[in-house]
Amino acid sequence: MARGLLITARPRQWVKNVLVVAAPAAAGQLFSRHALTQLSLVFVLFTACAAAVYLINDARDAAADRAHPVKRRRPVAAGQVPVPVAYAVGGALAVFAPTAAAWLCPPVVPALLTAYIGMQLAYCLSLKHVLVVDLAVVTSGFLMRAMIGGLALGIPLSRWFLITTGFGALFMVSAKRYSEAVQMAGKAGATRALLTEYTTGYLRFVWQLAAGVAVLGYCLWALEEGGVPSAGVLPWRQLSMIAFILAVLRYAVFADRGTAGEPEDVVLRDRALALIGVVWLAMYGLAVANW
Repeated sequence: MARGLLITARPRQWVKNVLVVAAPAAAGQLFSRHALTQLSLVFVLFTACAAAVYLINDARDAAADRAHPVKRRRPVAAGQVPVPVAYAVGGALAVFAPTAAAWLCPPVVPALLTAYIGMQLAYCLSLKHVLVVDLAVVTSGFLMRAMIGGLALGIPLSRWFLITTGFGALFMVSAKRYSEAVQMAGKAGATRALLTEYTTGYLRFVWQLAAGVAVLGYCLWALEEGGVPSAGVLPWRQLSMIAFILAVLRYAVFADRGTAGEPEDVVLRDRALALIGVVWLAMYGLAVANW
């Protein structure tokens, strides 16, 4: 049962919570002892919130998952974890994370965690069946991850940071939906029911629009000096636009083919995209360090 609970908590999805370091890294406030301690705590608490949502979602959808060719192997649907146990553990984590944050973090952190849990549970109950709103809710989950690290350390969040992160997340979410729609076309019961309401043309429009806005937002951030001239050897902020745009274009290849599944899977299985990501991270780091 313990192994089933761990699998239901989706350990592979925990990598998404690394986004909590995004805002502190952008502000160059990542490597102080206080920042590392606070961010580690926020990472654990956000992971607990996400695990709570996964447990409650799988408990609620157990009957439907048993009729699904892949989801029937999930521990709750397969009977490895009883439905009441999944509800109980999920509920306990949902209460524990914001409560612990209220004691150990600034007040805005437990408020954001509570909002995340409430929004994700609403998604599990009904919002995942509402056109467009389902995309917005999933995208907001990524945006909250990116915001919470900066809020925990009292770092002002740049408007360009929020725009780039939000639309970058929408790009990946809609590309994933588009890929599901392409791969599961004509296979009734093998995918999300809501995908039958979307057309592939509409989902393609969404990920193309989101990619364009994300690139525009990033370029505006890179070109904005904020009134402080750069003292670096090279204009790394501006140069990082090249790597960012290449990464978006490379990811769009998989989206266009209908093979853009989980973002972490796409990055890990494509060496070129991983290399572009490393180059972008290096340029981003050099820009923050003003080297």
